[in-house]
Amino acid sequence: MKVDHLYTPCLLLDRKKLNQNISRMRSHLHDLGVQLRPHVKTAKSVPVALMCANGETGPITVSTLKEAEYFADAGFTDIIYAVSMVPSKLPRALAIINNGIDLKLLIDNADIAKEISAYGEKENCIFKVLIEIDSDMHRAGLSPDSDEVINVARALHDGKGTIMAGVLTHAGESYYGTSEDDFIKMAEQERRAITTAAEAIRKDGIPCPIVSCGSTPTATFGKDLTGITEVRAGVFVFQDAYQAGIGVCKKNDIALSVLTTVISHKKNQNRLITDAGGMALSKDYSTRGTSFDCGYGLVADSKGNIIDNLIVSGANQEHGLITTKNGDLDFEKYPIGTRLRILPNHACMTAAAYDVYNVMDNDDDISDQWQRCNGW
Repeated sequence: MKVDHLYTPCLLLDRKKLNQNISRMRSHLHDLGVQLRPHVKTAKSVPVALMCANGETGPITVSTLKEAEYFADAGFTDIIYAVSMVPSKLPRALAIINNGIDLKLLIDNADIAKEISAYGEKENCIFKVLIEIDSDMHRAGLSPDSDEVINVARALHDGKGTIMAGVLTHAGESYYGTSEDDFIKMAEQERRAITTAAEAIRKDGIPCPIVSCGSTPTATFGKDLTGITEVRAGVFVFQDAYQAGIGVCKKNDIALSVLTTVISHKKNQNRLITDAGGMALSKDYSTRGTSFDCGYGLVADSKGNIIDNLIVSGANQEHGLITTKNGDLDFEKYPIGTRLRILPNHACMTAAAYDVYNVMDNDDDISDQWQRCNGW
């Protein structure tokens, strides 16, 4: 199939750039002696996950139980569900485990640890559970030097329905870095935090086999991962405009784009209107207020060449609004029917609007269509 034959809006995925992004991360972590456990929440697609492990069904991280089920059906057996577990979801997790899947859960609360253990004992199941550590005051998790870390670890270790499987953190604040030095420092902060928690647990006589960290910026620029057993990262497979803006990748590394069609001219407002609005691009405006603000995505021609003067200035539900940065739009260059490509601010959010990737091996040909999982 030719790109020009695709119905818009739709997702395009550049196989060469995808492979280069994955190979770069795998090589970097291999040199540091640490296993990659990709966070598949970005692509939510079996072929992409297989590429991360050189064709194998390697260890993965998921963000929903729907993802865990989807990847388990495809033969992935070593899965971390990296969102705080609540007791109401335990029956669904148990069903996954009873299908032969090594599903590991995540918590940051001693009372929940006891509830999980009680449910496991009742159901004749031993749940493997990790403790979430907050390495940068970003989101959920316990401070690495908190007494509560030991309390949760002890509850898991002593419980008859749980195993203390390890500790896990995500350096979410790394997304606010602005230089390679920032990312290197944040990677070391992340490493120190998670290994501090692991060492405290072991000192208390409790095993802590898994020490898991990761974000794309810290995974990309980390120099020393001593004490870390695995790295989780997700958006590196596709990259996006935000990652390019903060210097984690180059614009030309972005493998994912939305193919869209110009459907109207608004000459009195100096803008093109396309069929890719907020539902197709997402309304993630994460580049706003930065020196690399690109509206709702970088605009490229149908071959993927970025058009620096164009910007997606607005996104209604089904209408994308494209204008120029300098106020001078040549409408003759973009007649109605013109195909453009939008490189997203946040690849995970944009991809979530679609159920298939149109995989390109060159500028014109679609060689594959890869399904993806959606929902919770």
